[in-house]
Amino acid sequence: MSKRFTVGAVATAAVLALTAAGLGVPASAAPSTSRTFTVVAEDGVAVDTAVAAIRAAGGTVVSSSDEVGMFQVTSDRADFASRAAAAPTLVGAAEQKAIGRKPKLDRVEQEHLTAATKAAAGAAARRGAKMDPLDDKLWGLEMIRADKARKIEPGDRRVTVGVLDTGVDASNPDIAPNFNWALSRNFAPDRTDVDGPCEVPSCLDAVGTDDGGHGTHVAGTIGAAANGFGLSGVAPNVSLVELKGGQDSGYFFLDPVVNALVYAGRNGIDVVNMSFYVDPWLYNCTANPADSPEAQAEQRAIIKAMKRALEFAHNKGVTLVGALGNNNEDLGAPRTDTSSPDYGADPYPRPIDNNSCWDLPTEGPHVIGVSSVGPSGKKSDFSNYGTEQISVAAPGGWFRDGFGTDTFRTDANMILSSYPKHVLQEEGSVDADGNIVAGFEESVFKQCKANGECGYYTYLQGTSMASPHAAGVAALIVSRYGKPQGRGGFGMSPDQVEQHLYRTAAEHACPEPRLQQYRNEGRDETYDAYCAGGLNFNGFYGYGIVDAYAAVKTPLKLNARP
Repeated sequence: MSKRFTVGAVATAAVLALTAAGLGVPASAAPSTSRTFTVVAEDGVAVDTAVAAIRAAGGTVVSSSDEVGMFQVTSDRADFASRAAAAPTLVGAAEQKAIGRKPKLDRVEQEHLTAATKAAAGAAARRGAKMDPLDDKLWGLEMIRADKARKIEPGDRRVTVGVLDTGVDASNPDIAPNFNWALSRNFAPDRTDVDGPCEVPSCLDAVGTDDGGHGTHVAGTIGAAANGFGLSGVAPNVSLVELKGGQDSGYFFLDPVVNALVYAGRNGIDVVNMSFYVDPWLYNCTANPADSPEAQAEQRAIIKAMKRALEFAHNKGVTLVGALGNNNEDLGAPRTDTSSPDYGADPYPRPIDNNSCWDLPTEGPHVIGVSSVGPSGKKSDFSNYGTEQISVAAPGGWFRDGFGTDTFRTDANMILSSYPKHVLQEEGSVDADGNIVAGFEESVFKQCKANGECGYYTYLQGTSMASPHAAGVAALIVSRYGKPQGRGGFGMSPDQVEQHLYRTAAEHACPEPRLQQYRNEGRDETYDAYCAGGLNFNGFYGYGIVDAYAAVKTPLKLNARP
């Protein structure tokens, strides 16, 4: 009997097996006229029927992810994408090129390095709870009461948190104790067109490395060990799982991201953090009239594959947490998109219809969307917001917080976390000998053990930094209230995790006036943001700022509503 794809179903056998990396064609393959596409089948279409349609359109199937009806295809036909889109059994074809990015130097996340005014040396540090040596700089831990939470629940080693990102530097002494080598995987081989020359012959970087830095920063916030060294994370005893779905250059391709989510579902990962966004389309639309028919079909394929992957992971027990985005935009009333496509072609204005366009993965099903606040509790100027998509708020940093005080425009307003030494060296803040370059003493920190083993830490800001705070609290909830499952497994229903996270968040009312302007911080009217909603739920804070202490102290209520 021919197997069919059904949303939420688990494939009993793979007709076409994936490679260990999740991709069938190595990035180092010899140049040819052939291009690589991701093809998505329509709902309910049998695998062999989809394969036949792909062949008829002029493609060769290399691998498949049957749980989500997705195929990796090569073709040398210039019109393959349009032929695939015309096939009634196929949604469309997206050429395998960057569809998500987290650049090494992000103008929002590293504003302190691009700002005209650098943080003054000796600026007063934000004081948090002193646990590890650098924890006095982690105001975010104090804001969400993670310091108090760990006295009740520091996290359970059986609880696994997937970091779907650019990789994780497992050599950092704060990451190493909690890094799960057995479950960690790299789904994103280096591609020379965006990443430069491969570091290894296979182009598949070793697990436990991170040439982008972003994933290591996220991992440290979630679960850096409380070991008397460096700094500690929100859930310092949980297991960290590298799910490398982002390229070294910061781009995210559809295949690695989807395959990482499917892998998380198959392998019982409890929480997955997604601090990235989907492009070359800032919004993926089903039929935007500004787009060509081929671009429309490509976006429909991206939407379908991402939604299926998120559904699959959720149905298999994965709690999904995502960054709301750094575009200072109400996601329920999006502006005209002038930045897409941002790869492979010149951008053009695209009016966005909120009913048929999605910012993925944060607007995908079952994703807990997280906005960013600064040390003052005010919404970070860059953070997306809106009652339609927000779930909770969390500390994400805000360089420009504290107007009128000596903390204004200082690095201490941002989020400090682990970072790879070699990336800091590439960025110019650490020299070849591993020493901090003069002028970066307030933004980069080095901690060493007696045996000479060192860890490095730096400040970043963004909803990418807020999301891991929420993911860490979710991991504490699973640790506290999870139950044994299956053959030696352990976990908790994602719906229960989500409800408890919302119910225990610290409610935060909209500011007055509700229309927030950021003129004092040097922002123009495009940053103006209106906060709709009430105390229980509003567009800036959702159900509130996540509260780790309340999450582990408050008894779990089954089927409770926030």
